Amino acid sequence: MGYFLHLKHGWFFLLFLFCAALIFSNLLHWIVFRVLRRKQVEGTSSAQGWGLHKYLGSPARAIFVITCVLAVLPMAPDELKPYLGDPVHQLLKVALVVSLGWFAVGFVSVVEKTLLRRFDITAENNMRARQVHTQMLIFRRAAIGFIFIVTFGSVLWTFHDERIWKAGTGLIASAGIASLILATAAKSTASNFLAGLQIALTSPIRIDDVVVVQGEWGRIEEITSAYVVIKIWDQRRLIVPLSYFIENSFANWTRQTSEILGTAFLYVDYTVPVEALRAQLQKVALSSPLWDKRVCVLQVTDLKETTMEIRCLISSRNSSESFDLRCLVREQMIAFLRDNYPESLPHFRILGKQILPEQPAAQGELPSPQAQ
Repeated sequence: MGYFLHLKHGWFFLLFLFCAALIFSNLLHWIVFRVLRRKQVEGTSSAQGWGLHKYLGSPARAIFVITCVLAVLPMAPDELKPYLGDPVHQLLKVALVVSLGWFAVGFVSVVEKTLLRRFDITAENNMRARQVHTQMLIFRRAAIGFIFIVTFGSVLWTFHDERIWKAGTGLIASAGIASLILATAAKSTASNFLAGLQIALTSPIRIDDVVVVQGEWGRIEEITSAYVVIKIWDQRRLIVPLSYFIENSFANWTRQTSEILGTAFLYVDYTVPVEALRAQLQKVALSSPLWDKRVCVLQVTDLKETTMEIRCLISSRNSSESFDLRCLVREQMIAFLRDNYPESLPHFRILGKQILPEQPAAQGELPSPQAQ
């Protein structure tokens, strides 16, 4: 009876130690992140900050709790240590390693968020920002994949069973043979992975780039480890493998800058006054906020049998505004011609030839062969 009473008191003491570990770990967690949050507010002007609590709060709490529990386990009464043997210690070690891997993934997100705070992708001239966002997106996924592999290997290292070590050795050895098979079977996957690294380093495309792929105009909406999602102007989505952008040619309208030249063609009669049209184009451009005041040129670019081709060349800050400005120029230039020079709009000329009436033949003359 005394043994069971002593054992019962031992369990109460163990429960007390466990509760003390929980309280101490949560208190330590609160103090650490309180200090970090205060330094974060003092060191940054952004309301969102570095995202320390968002990405590191939960894994840090798990690490603190597991560490404190491992620290108080040796203080357990001797009669309870048989119940707290290797399985409990092993479970806590595995949980600690997984928590550390979780913390490492969160740390990668914090680093990404901290670096990207300086690059606003919504700015007008955001070429550098889009390049950095694209590179960080690809590198973050590669880093998280590496962390998963290291975490899994570290979990195996926590076991001290020779059979597990042999199984791990056999797994690594078989991975070499399997990699040869997968390299042949998954050639496209490997090429997309390498293409992703090339895209991250050379930046042929970036997030929010305007591209023309397979005759479709759209913006780069997402870059994954295997494919790129292009948002078409009519809200469709074009899914293109990463390797396509390395192996094929495509148009990137924002490779260096988002500024672009747009054209609007007019087909008019030869009698149109070109100078009046040139002055009207200047008025249209000056009255529109879509024009960036760089280029506004009107030229006769071709002569056809019945019409004259006039090109209106105008510049804009980006491709979306360029499209709207081109439509505006067409509408107002045609309205100007219709209201002021309607005779200069394209029309067909039909020239008639006067046919004289046939004269009667004189007496004694033979009729002509045509008359017969």
